[in-house]
Amino acid sequence: MNMHNVSWVRQDIMAASPRPSGEGSALTWAKRNLFNGWLSTTLTMASALAVTCMAMAIAPWLAHSVWHANSLAECRQILDGTPGACWGVIRDRWPQLLFGFYPSPLYWRPVLAFALLFTALAPILFRAVPQRALWFSVVYPGFAYWLIWGGSLWFPVAIYCCFVVAAAIFALTARFSRGLAAALSVLAAAIWSIHAVQPVSALATDILPIALAPVASREIGGFLLSITIGVTGIALSLPLGILLALGRRSSLPLIHLLSVTFIEFIRGVPLITLLFTASLLLNYFLPPGTNFDLILRVVIMVTLFASAYMAEVIRGGLAALPRGQYEAAEALGLDYWKAQRLVILPQALKISIPGIVNSFIGLFKDTTLVMFIGLLDPIALAAAIRANTDWQGIYWELFIFIGAVFFVFCFSMSRYSMYLERRLKTDHR
Repeated sequence: MNMHNVSWVRQDIMAASPRPSGEGSALTWAKRNLFNGWLSTTLTMASALAVTCMAMAIAPWLAHSVWHANSLAECRQILDGTPGACWGVIRDRWPQLLFGFYPSPLYWRPVLAFALLFTALAPILFRAVPQRALWFSVVYPGFAYWLIWGGSLWFPVAIYCCFVVAAAIFALTARFSRGLAAALSVLAAAIWSIHAVQPVSALATDILPIALAPVASREIGGFLLSITIGVTGIALSLPLGILLALGRRSSLPLIHLLSVTFIEFIRGVPLITLLFTASLLLNYFLPPGTNFDLILRVVIMVTLFASAYMAEVIRGGLAALPRGQYEAAEALGLDYWKAQRLVILPQALKISIPGIVNSFIGLFKDTTLVMFIGLLDPIALAAAIRANTDWQGIYWELFIFIGAVFFVFCFSMSRYSMYLERRLKTDHR
């Protein structure tokens, strides 16, 4: 026998064989996932029984829903003793739940601001949108403020000039020292915000008056208030959290100490305490006669609270990176900020996506706590509606509607995080 003719590797390609019968069918899937052993079968049967009982209890209540009614008494009269949901309260009070006491002739302004929010987020969230549209994402916050609160258009423009002044100072002084340039930029921005915003805005208004009817913060409520606080807190807490995470890992003792102190203090205090501080105590530390809007104070406190938690989430992503990534950035000759921007942070943020989105969802739901300081969020408005004589005694319909709206927003964030994880997945396991 000639051993040189023995082939240990197949020389021809095997013909494709048909899939086994029953493989991939619904019955096979159910057997593998729902009835795989006695424990799985027991849990499946118990779950099916619980869902069936719940559906049998809720279905008649939903089947006899009443939408056209102006009071709970009218609903009960239509139902005539039959159990049923009185959705007439939603039909009657949905503008109040959405906008609070915002003037009804001006509803177009928050609706337009909310519609433009998706336009501003599109180039940030989706790769297919042209990146040159990012200029609108930058302009949008000031434009949305002007639409919702009204007043002179030149006020948000003057605030934007604060960032222009800071960028100009940084560009002029960065050649000497980046640290000094950053400090001078912050100082210039603070001076402009305190001493120049109001005069510049008033002067521009006198020259070219462009203004909308002003709306007081006490008239803003409902989901408009929750979305405003939630979106602003989410947008600001991520960059602040990144800076705090980097500061906590910094080798500079002062920056490290300040970051650790801030994070541990904020994380050790309940959010409701910070909200009471914003509502009651903050005015004692401001100059007499200072008019500091309550919603702005709440946004600041919510942002600081979320930033501390965000910093720990991102720090976990930074700690998960192998040391070789830092060494590779150093080997490429990158300075600290270029290494963080091009090598370290993209990988750390990718690892931290589930924790970041979880923090965002928690922050958005925590906006309901503002009811304890007198702001009219959807929960507070539901209590006010239930106190009205027309709807006194109604309960489930209001809270089911509010919960459903919150679920839509939170579920959308969760699904986007899953899409982002799939888009950024670079391994093929």
